[in-house]
Amino acid sequence: MTRTLLLLFLAISSSVCAQKVTRDQYIERFAPIAVQEMKDYGIPASITLAQGILESGDGNSQLASRGNNHFGIKCHDDWTGKTIKHDDDRRNECFRVYDDPFDSYRDHSLFLTERSRYSELFKLKPTDYKGWARGLKKAGYATDPKYADRLIDLIERHELFRYDTNLDVVVPEPRDSAYFDRNVLVVTYHPNKIKFVRVPLGYTLEQISEETGVSVRRLLKYNELRYDQEVSPGDLLFLQPKKKKAIVKTHRVNKNETMYEISQQYGVQLTKLYERNRMAFGEEPSAGDLILLKGRGK
Repeated sequence: MTRTLLLLFLAISSSVCAQKVTRDQYIERFAPIAVQEMKDYGIPASITLAQGILESGDGNSQLASRGNNHFGIKCHDDWTGKTIKHDDDRRNECFRVYDDPFDSYRDHSLFLTERSRYSELFKLKPTDYKGWARGLKKAGYATDPKYADRLIDLIERHELFRYDTNLDVVVPEPRDSAYFDRNVLVVTYHPNKIKFVRVPLGYTLEQISEETGVSVRRLLKYNELRYDQEVSPGDLLFLQPKKKKAIVKTHRVNKNETMYEISQQYGVQLTKLYERNRMAFGEEPSAGDLILLKGRGK
């Protein structure tokens, strides 16, 4: 191999590796969705997360990257959506393809709740992740004889069980993490079921627009930004319209926290936030105030 080809190979390999999703990234990105699915369907969030990690290789498998299929769910007779061929127990088996990862998580919940062979699992306590792991193996979810042990190991090693009792997960506050300390754009889901990104280092609105396919005009509209505003590394930027209400009821205001920051944190339209709290637009709360995020005030 010539020096030029070697350098090219190393550059390509380095680029591919830089794009690879880490275990911590995967957990941070999909924990809110797993918690929401637990609230809607009763499946422990720790189990859902561990299965997603194991089945998708932290979101890096071919099925996950090409088909948004994070649980290795095959086509079966009742599937009418898109498909992809992949070698599993046999060559060229048919697997489901989803428009986005959220649909994969939702289908995973439906897959377990709508099949009678898993019905006994729903009699277990939501904190009994060991019972769920062993029950899934017993019901034939996977052919791997160590499947239950591998799930339990993942849950305990990464303390995923903490999500089984945390029903009010919100988007983590910005911090120095792999979401934006590299030149990588990661699209994920807010607990309020809205696509968003954390702005990576060096990115502009135009670059984010080009990579996500969402126009700058819509990015500004969805995030209630002025045309002359710029984004900074770590900023939360929605790729879809924010909702009229949050999934949690209230928020206690921190020191120097603004209504806009609260609006972005919970994925709630700023105008609706002002209306719900009977505040004049532009008025800011004081530290310790309780802001209503859904429902009606007295």
